[in-house]
Amino acid sequence: MDIIFKSQKLAQIFNSGFNLKKKYGAKAARTIMIRMSVLRNARTLELVPKTPPDRCHQLKGRRKGQFAVDIDESRRLVFKPNHERTPRLDDGSIDLNGVTAIKVLDVTDYH
Repeated sequence: MDIIFKSQKLAQIFNSGFNLKKKYGAKAARTIMIRMSVLRNARTLELVPKTPPDRCHQLKGRRKGQFAVDIDESRRLVFKPNHERTPRLDDGSIDLNGVTAIKVLDVTDYH
């Protein structure tokens, strides 16, 4: 999957193990690197595991249209499809098989 970041600053953090550890701590940084590897190697969003430990899931409410994977008990890596037009199914839901590019938005505790 193609991955970009919402900002240059976030890209700098994610592209450096040192910066990831500094920002999120050693344990979370390792998990983030694993999750990013899974996302990078998946051809489509449908292929990202929906079960733990990754637990890719679509968000609701003010985060509608966004997705997340688990980092730890409270933090999630949040991203959204990065297409000119988000692939949709006939019922209007996002076509996970059509999502081949994402934009990483943040690592956050949105609970």
